[in-house]
Parts: sequence; structure tokens; C-alpha cells
Amino acid sequence: MTVIGTPGPVSLDLDGRTALVTGAAGGIGRACALRLAAAGATVRAVDRDTDGLTRLVTDHPNGAPGRIEPCPLDLTDLDAAERAAAGTDLLVNNAGLQLVRPIEEFPPEVFHRVLTVMLEAPFRLLRGALPHMYAQGWGRVINISSVHGLRASPFKSAYVAAKHGLEGLSKTAALEGAPHGVTSNCVNPGYVRTPLVERQIADQAAAHGVPEERVLADILLADSALKRLLEPAEVAEAVAYLCTPQASFVTGTSLALDGGWTAH
Repeated sequence: MTVIGTPGPVSLDLDGRTALVTGAAGGIGRACALRLAAAGATVRAVDRDTDGLTRLVTDHPNGAPGRIEPCPLDLTDLDAAERAAAGTDLLVNNAGLQLVRPIEEFPPEVFHRVLTVMLEAPFRLLRGALPHMYAQGWGRVINISSVHGLRASPFKSAYVAAKHGLEGLSKTAALEGAPHGVTSNCVNPGYVRTPLVERQIADQAAAHGVPEERVLADILLADSALKRLLEPAEVAEAVAYLCTPQASFVTGTSLALDGGWTAH
């Protein structure tokens, strides 16, 4: 039996480009920041986790192409978010948070915060980034959505609402940006090996009194044909592809990395 090795990275040259990645201190955002910097970009790494940003900068190898500029920022400061995006060539909207509760028990203040960070902040970041992209006739907007941008799940009202809204925002940006050389797409992962997902697994294991392995196989991956977590680096490679010249005709779409979830 032939064993296929891990595929190499997408060929990508971002020398001279500036990227902004939100939620860059960990998980998918961290992988995207490192990947875009490795392609030669100057990456504005936005997160409120200053310690995580410090570790991110340290993990970018000395002498490697590109660089990472830590940008500590709470995205609920919408004016600051819009200012931070000025002059960027690539925008990766990734930051997110999650709370699992029935609608009737969902705290309104948390619902508001989720929608602010995951939908209103991307809108404000777009407002800040698009003038520069339009002026130069080139730009890439990549919204890290989710399988929950395409499918709903119970007890995740805020997250599902935010991701569905992000899908619509992304498509609108694609239609408006096309005459200016700007593409806008969503990347839709299933469950990714991130601290957020690992906390969900632990919380559900405790709530149901079952081992974490059972939670993963029987609950989180019940609708996935591929029974494993997606790795952050795999998401980052999809983001890299959408930045390549070969993807210049891809816009207004949603790229599902869901292990077959939405094939049902």
C-alpha cells in the first residue's frame, strides 16, 4: 500500500504585502499569522492576549521571510479596530468566542459580545482596509467562518448567528470588491484542534459524565465522515491558497473544510 506523505505548503509570495490577522495569539489565527509571515508578509497580529502575541513573535523563526507585528487590541473597541486595518492588503477575520446555552438561558450581554467581536468588528475592519485595497486594485479578504456558518446546531445561538452573518457580509464584500480587484471568501472549518474546542470537549465530558474520547467521536464528530479534528495548519494552507494568483477567480464562496459534514 502506498502511503502518501503530508503535502507541501501552497506556493505563495507575499513579499511587500501587509496582512492583518485577528485572534492571532492562538489556534487558527496563530497558524495563519505564521503562514502568511513565512510567505513574506508583514503581519499585524491582533489579539487581546498580550502574552500569546509575545509567544507568537518568538515562534516566528529568526531570518525567516516576513515579520510579525504584535497589535494588542480588544475588538469590542470598534473604532480602534477600524483604524488598525488601514493600509492592509490582506485581511483575515478569525477572532471568535463561544458559549453553549439554550436560547432561553443565554445571557444577553454575551450574545451582544459575540456578535460584536465576530460580526460587527469584521465589518469595521473591512471599512478600514478596503480603501487601500481599492486604491491599489488588489486585496484579499478571508473570513474564518465555520461549518456553523452553513449549518446550525442547538445551544449555539450567538455563534451560529454571527457566523451566518459573516457569510452574508463576505458575499457582499465580494460583489462590491470585484470591480476593484478584491476577493472575499469564507473558510469553513469543522472542529479544529484549538483551545476553544478542547475546552468544549472537556466541558461536555464533565456535563455528560463520559470520557473525552466519547465526546469527540459521538458528539462533536457525529456528523463528520472523517473522524478526526482538523489541524490549524490545514486551515492556514486554505487561507494561503486564497491569497495566490491562481485563486484570483475565487470570490463570494465558502470553502468547507468539514470532513464531509455538509455532504449530508
